[in-house]
Amino acid sequence: MKHLPYKPEAVLFDMDGLIFDTEALYRDAVIKAAEENGFKIPVSAYLETIGLPSASAKALLDMHLGGEIAIEDLWKQASDQFQAMVATELRLKPGVIEMLDWLEEIQLPWAIVTSSDHDTVLSHLLAVNLRDRFRHIIARGDYTAAKPHPEPYLKAASRLGVDPSRCVALEDSRNGVLSAYRAGLMTIMVPDLVQPAQDIQSLCAYVAPDLHDVLAVLIDTLQRNERIGSANHTLGDLSSWHFDHALGRRHIPVIGHT
Repeated sequence: MKHLPYKPEAVLFDMDGLIFDTEALYRDAVIKAAEENGFKIPVSAYLETIGLPSASAKALLDMHLGGEIAIEDLWKQASDQFQAMVATELRLKPGVIEMLDWLEEIQLPWAIVTSSDHDTVLSHLLAVNLRDRFRHIIARGDYTAAKPHPEPYLKAASRLGVDPSRCVALEDSRNGVLSAYRAGLMTIMVPDLVQPAQDIQSLCAYVAPDLHDVLAVLIDTLQRNERIGSANHTLGDLSSWHFDHALGRRHIPVIGHT
C-alpha cells in the first residue's frame, strides 16, 4: 500500500473534477455554445483550460477562435448551458462522502481550494446538501494569483494554521498539481478528463484512480505513523474504521432524479 512521506495534518480539496463531476459539463457547454455560433472548439483545446481561472480560460479560447466571436458573449452562452446541465446532472465524484466522514471522525481539518467563485461553490454544495461539511473555502477573490500559482494553497494552509508541507492537496488537473506542488504540499492527483504527463506525475506523491484509493492511502499513512508513535493528533480508534466501511461504495443519486 502506498503511503505519504509525512503524517498529514490537513486535507485540501480542489472542487471541479475532484469533488464534483463538473469538468465534463463545462466541456460540453463550451463546445455546444461554440457550435451554435458556427465555430468548432476541439476537445484538446478545451482541455488546456482545465484548472485555470475563468479569465485565463477565456483568453485561451479567444486565441483559439482567432477573435472571430466576442468571447464574453460565447462565455455567457456556455455559462447558461452549464447552469441548465447542473440543474439535472450535478454529481459527486465517488468517495467524497466517505472521505468527509473519515476526516470528521479523526478530527483532521479540511478545506476547498478552487478557481471557482464563492457563489458557484456554495450553489454546488447546497445542491448536494454538503454546505455544512465545508467550513473553510478558498475561492476566487480570496487570492491575487490563481492556480497554477501557489498562492491559493498557501492561503488555505495559513487559514487552517497548518504547515504547507504537512497538508495533502487533492487535485485532478495539471494547473492544480503545479499550484499545490509549488506551495510545498504533498500532492495526490486523481485524474479526471486528462491523464497526467510524466512531468506532472513526477510532482505528485501519488496518482490515484479515485477518492476511495486516496482514502486507503491516508488511512495507511496514519496507521504507519501510529505504529511508530509519531501521531500528534487524536486520531480516534482507526481500527474501528474497517476498510469495508471506509471504502464502501455508496450510491450518489443524480440531482433532480430519483
